Amino acid sequence: MKKFKWRKYNRAIHRDLGYFFVGMSLVYALSGIALNHINDWNPSFIITNKIITLNEVPSADNIQNSDIRELLEYCGENGRFKKFYIPSDSLIKIFIEQGTVTINTKTKQATIEKIQRRPLFHAFNYLHYNPGKIWTFFSDFYAASLIILAISGLLILQGKNGIKWRGTILAGLGIAIIIVLLFLSHYSFT
Repeated sequence: MKKFKWRKYNRAIHRDLGYFFVGMSLVYALSGIALNHINDWNPSFIITNKIITLNEVPSADNIQNSDIRELLEYCGENGRFKKFYIPSDSLIKIFIEQGTVTINTKTKQATIEKIQRRPLFHAFNYLHYNPGKIWTFFSDFYAASLIILAISGLLILQGKNGIKWRGTILAGLGIAIIIVLLFLSHYSFT
């Protein structure tokens, strides 16, 4: 009877799943890093603000579309505006392509806020937030494959560099770090 070569199949499964999911791993890794630092930057959008002082501003109570176009031209925003509204006696909010222009009629200051999708990260973060059922199925398959990759990775090498010695130490250290960080983050007094 022929001996079953489970190590050969283990290596093949580990290798092929690794190749198949290299793109998915990069998507989740890059978006994960970006989302970990959400307090430091907006990982999906680039938001810029510019303040301009205007010479003249019409009163908010009788403003017309032609007045809005003139204000936008002065601000350097010659594109077509979508709409505008007046949230208070001294503010005019204008919606433009990729942003807004907010004009304070008392201070005669215009704040131009532009919003652009961050290249690559916007798409990766969209996928990270799970956009639909098909993606859920694929990402669940990916998660199950990560479990297989982790277990098959533990069993690839034999001897002192494998799970019998070095592998046990490194795997145990990795698990211990997770437990310590979980404890510190859960019981921190900051």
